[in-house]
Parts: sequence; structure tokens; C-alpha cells
Amino acid sequence: MRPKLVIIGNGLATGRLLDGLMARGGVEAFDIHVYGEEPHGLYNRILIGRLLGGGTVDEITLKPVDWYAENGITFHCGVLIDRLDTVAKVAITSDGTIQPYDRAVFATGSRAFIPPLVGLLGEDGRPKAGVLVFRTLDDGHRIRDRARAGQHAVVLGGGLLGLEAAKSLSDLGMQVSVIQRSDTLMDQQVDEVGGLFLRKSIEQLGIGVIPGVKEIGIVGSEQVEGVTLGDGRTLTANLLVLACGIRPRIDSAAASGLTLGRGILVDDHLGTSARGVYAVGECAEHDGQVYGIVEPIWQQCDVLADLITGADPGARYLGSKPYTRLKVAGVGVASMGLVRPSEEDDEVIQIIEERSGTYRKLIIRHDRLVGAVLIGETGASPDLARWLDRGDPLPANRIDVLCSGGSYSSAPDPEVCNCHHVRESTIVASIRGGKTTVGQVSDSTRAGTGCGSCRVQITRLLGTHAPTDAALA
Repeated sequence: MRPKLVIIGNGLATGRLLDGLMARGGVEAFDIHVYGEEPHGLYNRILIGRLLGGGTVDEITLKPVDWYAENGITFHCGVLIDRLDTVAKVAITSDGTIQPYDRAVFATGSRAFIPPLVGLLGEDGRPKAGVLVFRTLDDGHRIRDRARAGQHAVVLGGGLLGLEAAKSLSDLGMQVSVIQRSDTLMDQQVDEVGGLFLRKSIEQLGIGVIPGVKEIGIVGSEQVEGVTLGDGRTLTANLLVLACGIRPRIDSAAASGLTLGRGILVDDHLGTSARGVYAVGECAEHDGQVYGIVEPIWQQCDVLADLITGADPGARYLGSKPYTRLKVAGVGVASMGLVRPSEEDDEVIQIIEERSGTYRKLIIRHDRLVGAVLIGETGASPDLARWLDRGDPLPANRIDVLCSGGSYSSAPDPEVCNCHHVRESTIVASIRGGKTTVGQVSDSTRAGTGCGSCRVQITRLLGTHAPTDAALA
């Protein structure tokens, strides 16, 4: 009898882990059970904004419900694990069902943070009508159903999801304002100057941006009618979207008696305080860090797949250098490593092109790249990521690393998908092999199934290499 592997959660981390297990013979070696609270297969949470613009669930689905059984995996759809009994080695679901396990993985991700706003709750103790969180696929549907052209929407949160929601609602004809508590949009990924460039690009779309708001209240007795700001202003709001951060989802881990910090504490093996129990993704805390971006989560899942299957018993997760490359409301944004200098001798190079809305910043320490921020033009980001990862000495003329032919970009086969490290030649081979849509190329190469920012490049390659009657969808 095969040992049982229980995976708690069905987000992007689980999808990556399952792919890693399958590639290493894990499906043949283990009886794998996946528990997903939402009544859906795996979808790309980063792309939920497409639903607001009329996109379909299929467009952002990565593993439909049928995929699991087709690949020898048992999927418990819409079933929540309440806790593990780590002594008896059983998982206990919300309805009391018992599932024995030999190994278990927490991949519970994170939940939306709902701030304690004045006037948020109605008499029933629930958020008033028109106040909606933007985090899940069902959230996207609820917001889309309530959006009305010509009405006013306020988005609380100037991070990725908040800005994507704002852009989608604006495209639907709503008058949209974004409220950000900090002074900088996407302040975890970009510096102050980069935030100004991003803000300018967002405002050019007709979206208002109000940063540095510390006090917020909600107007309306039964449903939201407006939002009050600390400076006395009131914004009309028929819809208030909350996209103001996330918190690791650790309630079931706490009920299981695992050691917690901000997330579930894990070691270099991704092991928790309970033997045979692991954690990966946004719910895991390694060496004081909780990661909410794709690349570190992929690295964690690859290490865990190596360890669980025995493909590489010496694999260790030693932390990640943050790397993000996204399209935010249509604006290219990339950051990696340090966003701001942290030592007195750090060398900072900034290139500002106001007319084109382009901002590029390098942070250099002892002739090595330790951080970069790119707004508007992000084509150099894959090469910069290699300088960062390899630690090679930079050329004397630092700007060379941003120029075509001046760095690793001289390689004839550039990387298109940074999340899965898929090169152009692989995508072209897929297209020439008969894949004629973005979805088909993504299924065969995994390109475009991470953050989704490279789907535009996949479309371009389809236009160049696919038959003229191919559907680029």
C-alpha cells in the first residue's frame, strides 16, 4: 500500500508542488489527497481581475476538477481541513471525517486582511452591502455583478490586486478612486520614485489615486454610500473594494498545535514542528520571512518535491531573493532584491525618462547587483535577475546591464516566462508542434501560468509563428 500524502489547500503552491511530484514519480509513490476549501479546481488568483472585465473562469483555470482524477490524485473539492492530529497522524475535516496520513503539507496560502474601518459593519455584524473583498474567484464574480457603469467605486489598497481591480472597474465605466494607506503604491515592490511613476501611469488611465490616508470611515446605514477620509473629505462610493493586504492563513495549523510566528515556522527542509508535516507558500515562515510572490514559492515547492520523493535528499531551501515582474493595470513593473539601499556604501543608479514614463534603478554593493526597480520598461529584468542570482561583477559602465547586448541579453534564446524559466525556443517549438492558442501553449510549456505577465509575449510569438488562421486566445 502506498503511503498517504495529504495536501491542505489548493492554490498556486499546491499546483506547483503537484507538478513537481508528478515529474519525480511522486504520484506512483504516494496516494495523494488534495483538500481545497473552494468549490473549484486550481485557478490563477493573480488573474482574477479578468473576471471583472468579462473574462471566463476557464481563462484563469490551471487545473480543472477533472484533472486530479485523470492524473491519479484524489481531490476533495470544497472540503476544509480543520486540524491535524499529529500524534494519531490523521487529518480531520470540518464535517468530522478522518483522513489518515503518512505525510502532510500545509499550503493554505493567505486570507484577505479586513481592516477595522469605522462604519464597516451593519447591524447584523457583517460588512455592509457594497463592501466586498477582492481575493477569490467568487469575490471576482460578486464585484462584477455589482459594478455599474457611471457609478462610483473606491478601492482600498494600492497593491497588485487593488490596482488590477481599479483598472477593471474603470474599464467597465465606473469612476474609480484608489486609496492607499502608505505614501507609495506597491510599496513592498517599488521605491518612492517608482511609486510616483506608477501613480502617474494609473492616473493617466482616469483613475484617481489618494495616498497616505491613515483614517477611513464608511458612510451609509445599510449599504455603502461613501468613504470619509482623515482630512475631512468624503468620496461617493456605490462600491467599496477591499484589497488592502493579506495575512498567512494559519488557523488550521494553530489548531494542530504547530509552532507559529507570523506564519507556520519551517526549517530548511520546509518541515514544521511536527514530524512528517511540512508547509509551503504564503502560509509558511522561513528564517523570519513570509513570501507573498511567486518565485520563492516555486523554489519552496521544488525543494519539497525533491525531499518527499527522494529525488534529491540533499535539497534545502535557504531563502529567496525577491523577484517580481508583472503587468499592473497595464503598466510594466519589475523589482528584485533590495528596493532601497540598506548600507552606507551602497551605490544607487537611477535613470528617469519622464516623457516615456520609464524609471529604472540599480542598487550595487561591492560591484555586485543587490537590487533593482523597473517601471514602464521591464525588458532588462530577466538579465538583471541573472546578475543578481549569480553575483557576477558588473561592468564598469553600470548602465550597460540595461542595454541590449550589454549583458546576458546577448544570449540568442531569451527567457520569456520568468516564473517557470521557459525560453522562447520552447514556446516556438510548442507553436510549431500545433499549439495555436495561448491556453494550449501554456498547458504544454507552463509559460503564462505563474503571474501571467508573459502572456502578451506568448501572443506575439503566436502571431509570428502560428498559422495565420490561429486563434490567439
